[in-house]
Amino acid sequence: MSNILVIRSAATGDASVSNKLIDAYLAAHPEATVVERNLDANPVPHVTSASLAGIGRQAPEGEGFAEARALQDGLIAEVFAADVLLIGLPLYNFGIPSTLKSWFDYILRAGTTFQYTAEGPEGLVKGKRAIVAQARAGKYDDASGFPFAVPHLKGMLGFAGVTDVTVVTAEGLAFGPEAAAAAIEAASAEIAALA
Repeated sequence: MSNILVIRSAATGDASVSNKLIDAYLAAHPEATVVERNLDANPVPHVTSASLAGIGRQAPEGEGFAEARALQDGLIAEVFAADVLLIGLPLYNFGIPSTLKSWFDYILRAGTTFQYTAEGPEGLVKGKRAIVAQARAGKYDDASGFPFAVPHLKGMLGFAGVTDVTVVTAEGLAFGPEAAAAAIEAASAEIAALA
């Protein structure tokens, strides 16, 4: 039995295609233990001057940073407890949702999820698989590096040590109802079939 950490980042709730793909994967893996983090319903705060010290390498002194540090510790514990990170990735203005970026800002902590060595940075979150459920209105040539969402996401995952990343994409969602339905059906079947 595997432990799945679900990260939902779509701001569209029940209408979200990335959430539909997540649901298709979960339906195909009913034996899994699932922890869900919905960044729309319960967003991780953006980093500010008031929280930055709380999420740094050293545990800060003072109550002012305790809340940010406790949240970060909990988010990191969820990542380490998971075998699979199932991440919803709607494409917003060619990048990742800001709520998802905030989640990464909290889970990427020097000395905990990555470290710097003489040979360069080393990710400390090892032995995990990431499955990315991507949804986008248009169709793009991912080999060009545009849009930026998947390269950015893979870069942050890799920095933490998660290099086994599978991306399933439903695209062309703005090309009419029939095209959208076909794209969702194909991507749902693809993600459900992942072992």
